[in-house]
Amino acid sequence: MHYNNKNIVITGAASGIGLALTQKLAEFQGVKILATDINPISTELPNSVICHQGDISKPEQIDGLLDLAEGELGQIDIFIANAGFAYYEKQQASWQRIHDIFSCNTFSPIYTAQVMAERYSTPFQILITASFMGYHSLAGYALYSATKSALIAWADSYRWEKPDNASVSVLCPVATKTEFFQTKAPVPWPAQTAEQVANAALKGLAKYQRIIFPSQLSQISRLINWLLPITLPFYQHIEALKFKNWLKSN
Repeated sequence: MHYNNKNIVITGAASGIGLALTQKLAEFQGVKILATDINPISTELPNSVICHQGDISKPEQIDGLLDLAEGELGQIDIFIANAGFAYYEKQQASWQRIHDIFSCNTFSPIYTAQVMAERYSTPFQILITASFMGYHSLAGYALYSATKSALIAWADSYRWEKPDNASVSVLCPVATKTEFFQTKAPVPWPAQTAEQVANAALKGLAKYQRIIFPSQLSQISRLINWLLPITLPFYQHIEALKFKNWLKSN
């Protein structure tokens, strides 16, 4: 199997997609995983998983994470840059909020890929969790969508610049049923479970797919929007109404 005996680092591993990926990858023979999150990882995991707490929005902590992984696992075969967060909010003038979300969602995966390209001459893969909102943004998610759109554009260009030993895949899930949608925002349609996204991610990564769409509906919607361009603005209008109603009640 593609993941047997691989050394893997996963960020954002305490919950959601990151936790689901960690649990599924830990089932493969001989795999060694360093799982990290800004929050403690409280879920019980196999002995093949080393849990680590850190803030990957800071470059010095990314450097330290890579050093730790190489010391504990050996050279990294797969780095899954999954950590990220969203704001669902009315726009406000705050440089710090812009900086915080871009540092975590965008700067961190890009910097990680650049550092690994400089460190390694042997093959490695990077999987970056972006979002379908990087293609079709929704009201309330302006900053979040911008961070994910930037990742998609960067990866599209970087594939022509990267060294031959590096492989980059971008994961673009629709809304994932996580704690965020239980406490901070209504769930957009369509939505998937973290397990569904993780399954699709591992299938796509094993095939070295450049873009991975876990939801077939997202792929169909892109085709429909190409054939009938009015469908996307109509959908965005519905979500904008939901956002305005949410603002009134929060």
